[in-house]
Amino acid sequence: MSAGSAAPNTQHLTPVIVGPTGVGKTAVAVALASLKRITVISADARQLYRGLDIGTAKPGPDILARVPHRGLDLLEPGERYSAGRFARDAAEWVAQSRADGRSPVVVGGTGLYIRALADGLFNEPVLDPERRERLREWSSDLEAGDLVRWAGRLDAGFPGGGRQRAARAIEVALLTGRALSWWQREARASGVLRPWYIHLTMPRDVLHRRLAVRVDQMLAAGLVDEVRRALDRGIAADAPGLDGIGYREVVAMLQGSLPEPLVRDAILAATRQYAKRQDTWFRNQLRESQVWTINATDAPALIAERIRERWEGRGGPGGPVRA
Repeated sequence: MSAGSAAPNTQHLTPVIVGPTGVGKTAVAVALASLKRITVISADARQLYRGLDIGTAKPGPDILARVPHRGLDLLEPGERYSAGRFARDAAEWVAQSRADGRSPVVVGGTGLYIRALADGLFNEPVLDPERRERLREWSSDLEAGDLVRWAGRLDAGFPGGGRQRAARAIEVALLTGRALSWWQREARASGVLRPWYIHLTMPRDVLHRRLAVRVDQMLAAGLVDEVRRALDRGIAADAPGLDGIGYREVVAMLQGSLPEPLVRDAILAATRQYAKRQDTWFRNQLRESQVWTINATDAPALIAERIRERWEGRGGPGGPVRA
């Protein structure tokens, strides 16, 4: 296991377990919960939707009964949720966890949520409600690809993403006269916590094999039926929640635009691409002095024990790290 940079000898750091999808973040957090009293703060933009459990790899009832989690099942598919709202909500979850005598541990792969919580978001300008609603009506009629292209034209710093992220970039640019990337750079507020990043990674071929197994398990567990139930409840096919990897491919199949025999490979290809983007983001965006990189091919229990030792100051350089 590669230790990477040691955690700094600083008080009141909060562990933030990050890494690409399928690398084993949840398994490590669950193993850590057997060693320390923790609350898991989920930083996953898909797991917050109720009824979307299989395709988001949401922890099952047995895990949730043993390990307190916050940030799951917050809203219905179709509702919007921003990184700013996550940071505000997570601040309350972190405070409540500490009040309950538990150490908060942030776990997730959504980079913008991690950044919002740890580094702070911009002080958002006031947007005119009527103009905002008219803009939303206009954008709702556009295809996701067209929204992304508009976002790129209006904001040279737009990093890409799905329908919700593109619509947000368009909204801020048109209603404030400045790009969202400008606001994020020039009007940043302070973060909610001081992070100790634990970056789980593994060789790409190993991760790819894990992802293949995960996709097969999701399909076998009823991913198609999960999507069908959401659509039957009146959720729009391109609504937030259903526009994520796995869900959008199944939606395409149910609508007849993707042949059923190709669904599995389409999900796997998109998942691998997403995992690569995540790993690149975490490698490039996290502050190196606060990152400990771990080879996640080791057993989760072993990784959790090493995290506990480092956290409590017995794991080598860096001294104690206290949440």
